[in-house]
Amino acid sequence: MADKKLPSARILAIETSCDETAAAVIQDGRYILSNVVSTQAELHAKYGGVFPEVASREHIKTIYTVVQEALQQAHLELSDVDAIAATRGPGLPGSLVVGLNMAKGLALGAGKPLIGVNHMEGHIYSAWLHPLEAEEEKEPPQFPVLALLVSGGHTELVLVKDHLTYERLGSTLDDAAGEAFDKVARLLELGYPGGPAIQKAGLEGDPEAFKFPRAWLDDTWNFSFSGLKTAVLHVVRNLQSKKKNAELPVANLAASFQEAVVEVLVTKTRYAAQEFGAKEIIVAGGVSANRALRQAITKGAAGRVHLPAIYLCTDNAAMIGAAGYLRYSQGLVDDLDIDALPTWPISELGSSNN
Repeated sequence: MADKKLPSARILAIETSCDETAAAVIQDGRYILSNVVSTQAELHAKYGGVFPEVASREHIKTIYTVVQEALQQAHLELSDVDAIAATRGPGLPGSLVVGLNMAKGLALGAGKPLIGVNHMEGHIYSAWLHPLEAEEEKEPPQFPVLALLVSGGHTELVLVKDHLTYERLGSTLDDAAGEAFDKVARLLELGYPGGPAIQKAGLEGDPEAFKFPRAWLDDTWNFSFSGLKTAVLHVVRNLQSKKKNAELPVANLAASFQEAVVEVLVTKTRYAAQEFGAKEIIVAGGVSANRALRQAITKGAAGRVHLPAIYLCTDNAAMIGAAGYLRYSQGLVDDLDIDALPTWPISELGSSNN
């Protein structure tokens, strides 16, 4: 399925799977005409994580304004777009419903096709995106490509054989990488979200200071970070028991923990790419913004590694528009009565959205 044969189209996309209220307008699955994100990170920081009921309420408050701003920044009216895409799952049930219902209302009122998009599929297609005014055309990934999807709720290895054709090779058996970052950051009292906090704290630390375990899970492409998280907990408790009120070596703990996560992610991804004959690698999802991971995955890589711009790593609607465009171009549109799918593995995506 060559990109050059696909029709031209503009997609208005909406993303509300977790705690970001986002809307974007994407042209031809590649060009960002607008990309608006309203984050709730500061609101949820006091809870140490996302509070689902609060998230859905905030989506309701901001969704209309965010969508309107996305259209305005693209200098378009709703009538100018060809279809409306929205995240259908996976994600928080209450959050998903807000964005999906907004998309349904807009599609019904404007007489536009509706496309329900898998959130993880969206992360994959973030690798195709760049601003419309970019000086240089971005070379798209070449199939087959191996995608490492790393976020707060997911850590997966997916072989992308062609557009919209996926084979999930492995996933996390317990904590996702991003979830482990959040939990260890909370343990070290670094705040939320944990990924940026751990990265910042570890800048001055020694990644070899603590020999934290690596769960290789031999003969599988799965991941596990629960044991690593527990190992950090035991080290912290041991340090605290030796000297009451002693200041923890937070920088070294953060750097060593981060190194353990990154080593497993990079090593398994490279082996999988070699095993399945993937020409290139995509790393996407919130954790793909991590500097150590980006440096390690590109250093000495056998083929091209596609890393989305930092603003496209965390949840956004541009990636939903990119994936939605591919579905729209193949006639894969949805009925207005579709439901949100809070648990929707990418392995279940086939030739129909319904």
